Amino acid sequence: MSRTVTLVLVDAAGRPLGALPPYDVPEPWWQQVGAIVDEAHRRYGVEVAVLRLLTADRPEPPGGHLTYLAEATAPPALPLAPVSVDLTPHPLRAPWAEPGGPAGSLAWATAELDRLGRTVIAVAQHRTWNLSAIWRLDGDRGSAWLKQVPSFFRHEAAVLRWLTTAAPDTTPTLLAADDTGRILLDHIPGEDRYAADEAERAAVAAEHHAVQLRAAGDTAELVAAGVPDLRGPALARWIRDRLAPHDAAVAADLLAGLDDRLDQVRDCGLPDTLVHGDLHPGNVRGDGTRRVVIDWGDAFVGHPAFDILRLTETLDPGVAARLLDAWSARWRADVPGSDPERAVKLLGPVAHLRMAAVYAMFLAGIEPSEHAYHVLDVPACLERAAAAA
Repeated sequence: MSRTVTLVLVDAAGRPLGALPPYDVPEPWWQQVGAIVDEAHRRYGVEVAVLRLLTADRPEPPGGHLTYLAEATAPPALPLAPVSVDLTPHPLRAPWAEPGGPAGSLAWATAELDRLGRTVIAVAQHRTWNLSAIWRLDGDRGSAWLKQVPSFFRHEAAVLRWLTTAAPDTTPTLLAADDTGRILLDHIPGEDRYAADEAERAAVAAEHHAVQLRAAGDTAELVAAGVPDLRGPALARWIRDRLAPHDAAVAADLLAGLDDRLDQVRDCGLPDTLVHGDLHPGNVRGDGTRRVVIDWGDAFVGHPAFDILRLTETLDPGVAARLLDAWSARWRADVPGSDPERAVKLLGPVAHLRMAAVYAMFLAGIEPSEHAYHVLDVPACLERAAAAA
């Protein structure tokens, strides 16, 4: 599957220039823009930074015909097609999705690397959407990654600072961060481990257990640093508040009994700790020597079972059962008298309910033109929550 893209170009001041002819790119996922930038240069000699999605011809990713807004560094030599596009400002628009936004963030990252004695030689845009903008900066002392996130993910820098001290071998090296959601990370060799097999997932779970055991004693510090506090009753309130604008009737019984269910989870005796929030193999990166967990924007302080449930949710039941048994054995050994098996069983439906609330949070925090990234995820997660309950 591929994408057909149309780029509507503006200059650095935001003045519309016109549209490039449509062209195909091999990456089907809407937020991946590296090939879009490369093909614009190869086909038309235009240097661009993709700003944001404007329209899509299908209700959700991947694939299809997409129209993006892009900033051209110079007026292109070829004639552009006239196009009518709404460039009205929106209060929820990400700063990197505005003309001048990418240049400003790259200037910050370049200055931070210069302060560290690292000269930037080349930059490449990799991703842009409502949840992040990601650029690679290559230099004389290796590569670094600029990541910029919205306000609801800005605690990622606080998590990385804690990990740097408490579990430095498990996390990307944080080079710099500011209060606008920009973080600068050192390059991690290897690849994202989407294809991780059972043995590798088991290793990830065991390594993550050590991090969570360490974090259980630092929950107050993490909350004080800005990490969301979703312990017990706070989780129930948070879920209900975010799902209030949505039709959650399919999971009405689960929502009604949520407080009682979470009380039962508390009685299972496991400690609250740092939760990654989206611990699937794609958020693990490794090269066979070192393995780290990336993308901590979904992190919160809460129950550790949410991460093992995410790590096992797409697996064959037999494989998932083995990983869950090993997870439970570790917690029983470290917290004598606890009942991790019962906690997992009780939280299985809640994990899907929490994900529905996460997607609802995204929708509430992004402009309408980008709702297609997430709008169908809320009802899908609610259906899974109801089925699991």
